[in-house]
Amino acid sequence: MKKQVIEYAGVPVGIVVPDNDQLKFIAVKYHVHDLDEQRFSTADEVRLAIRELLANRQAAPLHA
Repeated sequence: MKKQVIEYAGVPVGIVVPDNDQLKFIAVKYHVHDLDEQRFSTADEVRLAIRELLANRQAAPLHA
């Protein structure tokens, strides 16, 4: 495992770095900060978590 840039919609949003047989996500964009320092098995798992995070935010109702 090595350091890898993670992109969402063509924009770099963070990196993953090896951490005890897992990958630790380091967020560099505010909209994915909720995932900062979480650990994942693969870079694809990180991308899926980002998609789910952003989809849930778009689906959430706005409060007046």
